[in-house]
Amino acid sequence: MAEPLAAGSDLDFNAWVCPAPLRDSPAIVMGHGGGGVLSAELIEHLFLPAYGEAADAQLGDSAVVEVAGIRLAFSTDSYVVKPLFFPGGSIGDLAVNGTVNDLAMSGASPLVLSTAFILEEGTPLTELGRVAEALGAAARKAGVKLVTGDTKVVDTGNGDSVFVNTAGIGVLADGVDIRPERATASDVVIVSGEIGVHGVAVMSCREGLEFGTTVRSDSAPLHGLVAAMLATGADVHVLRDPTRGGVAASLNEIAKAAKVGFALVERDLPIPQTVKDACGLLGLDPLYVANEGKLLAVVPADDVDRVLEAMRAHEYGRDACVIGSCVDEHPGMVVAKTGLGGTRVVDLPVGEQLPRIC
Repeated sequence: MAEPLAAGSDLDFNAWVCPAPLRDSPAIVMGHGGGGVLSAELIEHLFLPAYGEAADAQLGDSAVVEVAGIRLAFSTDSYVVKPLFFPGGSIGDLAVNGTVNDLAMSGASPLVLSTAFILEEGTPLTELGRVAEALGAAARKAGVKLVTGDTKVVDTGNGDSVFVNTAGIGVLADGVDIRPERATASDVVIVSGEIGVHGVAVMSCREGLEFGTTVRSDSAPLHGLVAAMLATGADVHVLRDPTRGGVAASLNEIAKAAKVGFALVERDLPIPQTVKDACGLLGLDPLYVANEGKLLAVVPADDVDRVLEAMRAHEYGRDACVIGSCVDEHPGMVVAKTGLGGTRVVDLPVGEQLPRIC
């Protein structure tokens, strides 16, 4: 880890190892929030050195801590999606489901959430009320309590209607050890259902884009699905909800952490035709499109059948399938076998393909 910066000192951009535009731009760009290369570089070269010894170098979507002999998971996330309401969801249920899912990906059972709102002056109370009602309904469905919160208002023009932050705490059962570093060669990669749906749902009602049919967001709480998977007794190594940056970003992060490679099979990827058509129209790769109600699981090959059986018996895992495997070759990289028999590298996205999708 680099040494913390002295107060008032300037950042040395020449010491940063990252692609344009970060080195050429001393200001934040949209790609810094995209969950890809720029996000990772910002954390590695700015936040961690600035935090110094106060930082836990893991800094994942959720942290596992022990308090008075009880293993707890803690997570926080902010939501700035535009528009606030889209087919199948809203910023309100995203704020609950996103944090619930971050906790679930460590194997925790979510207990309580905080809610904080940043509101732009002039936002209609009816609009805020719809967001709050959606948030409350999602919390009730997920079985979590909203126990504390905060509200701030910014001047007109200095915000964008409604931003929401939620933080959550969950409890882990004894013996649960789910983290990226546990991915091992010969493990199998499972996805819980069709990918790319949320990103396309948001695009479908933004900027007047239409794709000939209504695509609904897959936003959903996944802790029940995770509980069903763990109840099989399988040794689940890694769980990840592929939100920003999609399946590609999640698998690249796991590959880097575990120093292994991933080999995907494109024909096995569950991509609905509507998502394929939308991505083809916009020049996007569905592997990079965000999901809000799907998970990736990396499990030993011997446990695949029972994990799949448990997932397919759950409402949020009915379309679960195997999409690839963990390999010794090309550590830190993800490759996909194409329909033509070749292979392509599935790298971390550099910028932001789909701004403001969560």
